[in-house]
Amino acid sequence: MAHYNPIYANPPVIRTPSGVPGWRRMVFILASIALIVTLLISVKPDPAAGPATVAQAQTQQQVAGVEAGTAGDAAASQAEQHAPGGAGGAISPVFAAPVQYWATQIEAWSQAHGVDPNMAATIMQVESCGDPAAISSAGAQGLFQVMPFHFQPGEDTLDPDTNASRGLTYFKERLQQTNGDIGRAFAGYNGGQRAAASSWDHWPAETQRYYVWTTGIYNEIQQGLDESPTLQRWLQSGGASLCNQAASRLGLP
Repeated sequence: MAHYNPIYANPPVIRTPSGVPGWRRMVFILASIALIVTLLISVKPDPAAGPATVAQAQTQQQVAGVEAGTAGDAAASQAEQHAPGGAGGAISPVFAAPVQYWATQIEAWSQAHGVDPNMAATIMQVESCGDPAAISSAGAQGLFQVMPFHFQPGEDTLDPDTNASRGLTYFKERLQQTNGDIGRAFAGYNGGQRAAASSWDHWPAETQRYYVWTTGIYNEIQQGLDESPTLQRWLQSGGASLCNQAASRLGLP
């Protein structure tokens, strides 16, 4: 027969310095966490929304985190560390392995040029899939497929740092030209200043396709997806061969 310990008959009430019973404080904390999760779900960005709408929804999420109190702040901080381009600094997991190979450099290059790392990674994904020696039939070169006339005399066009600097400088100029219109900035990276200044109906088919691939991938990253359906379609449309070439060049499996 087990010996009965009377201490378990009426367990002592543990009180916090404020005088609130410990179990009630725990219930309050759990309720606060539930509240922040509910608020975050309710303001999830609409997949069909444009960049401005997505940014507004993200702002609402941050406000919800503040209003939820201390427990909500802890949950929001944890979520931020795992969010695309969040405090953790990592690029999204949607990108192919050869692009992930450059993740640390992408973050440094992006910070130096004031660009979202996931924008830079999206450009690299579609341009070269991380192949530092890629050269197109049009003469575009390197990780960001920069045309030779963007380089200074004597520069190594295939040097990753130099190539990234020239490519991201040009992209940042397109962002400024379009007042932050990410889609037209992507189009301008492919089609030049004229494309950035115009719209879909005036773009050549190549720029239209480029716009679809880049904005699709980037918007799905902004939605917090771990896999991009647009990127998968890009791979199936011929991008896989580019990524295989990049993986072979980098010695990846």
